[in-house]
Amino acid sequence: MSEPAAAKAPMSNLSQRIIFGVLGAVLLLGSVWFSAWTFALLFAVVQARMLVEFYRMMRQAGYKPAAMLGVAISLLLFASVAALTEFRTLTNQAVPLAEADLGYLRNAAVGLIVLLPVLLILREMYSWPRANQPFAPFSNVGVALLGLLYVSLPMSLLTLLAFSGPGGYDYRRVFALLFLVWASDIGAYAAGKTMGKHKLAPKISPGKTWEGAIGGFVFTLLVGAALGWLLPELSLPYRLVVAGVVAVLGPLGDLAESMLKRSVGVKDSGRIMPGHGGLLDRFDAFLFILPVLAVLKLVFGS
Repeated sequence: MSEPAAAKAPMSNLSQRIIFGVLGAVLLLGSVWFSAWTFALLFAVVQARMLVEFYRMMRQAGYKPAAMLGVAISLLLFASVAALTEFRTLTNQAVPLAEADLGYLRNAAVGLIVLLPVLLILREMYSWPRANQPFAPFSNVGVALLGLLYVSLPMSLLTLLAFSGPGGYDYRRVFALLFLVWASDIGAYAAGKTMGKHKLAPKISPGKTWEGAIGGFVFTLLVGAALGWLLPELSLPYRLVVAGVVAVLGPLGDLAESMLKRSVGVKDSGRIMPGHGGLLDRFDAFLFILPVLAVLKLVFGS
């Protein structure tokens, strides 16, 4: 009688990263390309999930932020920023509303955001004193607000960029940003693996090197120059400036999140993607990139 076949070896971490990375990229690009509605739905969920991961890490550090209230305000913030763009036209076509009604909804959302500190402090007053928490109640308020400023506000600004095309929503703008971020990661990984010797920030992320950072910077600029085929209406200097912003601030955003994880003693922000960690791990570069790109759009109008 022959021996039973050996059990199959578990899928390697690299295989997991490749398979789920491809699936995630297909879902991401497909949602962005299909319509403004699928783009908005996807990134509203992504933003909310990123904030949940941030609050979960803070809870592991001993804080007790108002996660449910924070996520609700985060979604209102996303909707408020979207209402400043041409997305309001699509909303009005789907659910006809007078301009005054849209203004009322927008003002109500802004009002709730402005009143958020008061709501958070009232929550702490109701729950005070908390058992087994060495922190003052205002630490919980600060952590809840920090999550909105660090995660939700930058991610909400992606809507401004997505609706900056000549005809309103322009999936090409989002595609271009994704390609640049991926180019920065790929260039840094390739250069770091082949030539990396000098540590960039050993106390925060021991695997990152100056050679990798330079490789990522150069490859991102090359991709920015090549994006003329996708966005011919944008000048080469402007594309290179945007690529430079991504190449410099993307790695800094990644380092900032690595510092956050080290400070609370976690390896990954979550486990939503096997081999990739959480969504905060995947989109941490956006948190530094998007505010600067939003400022560039306001200044240059492109």
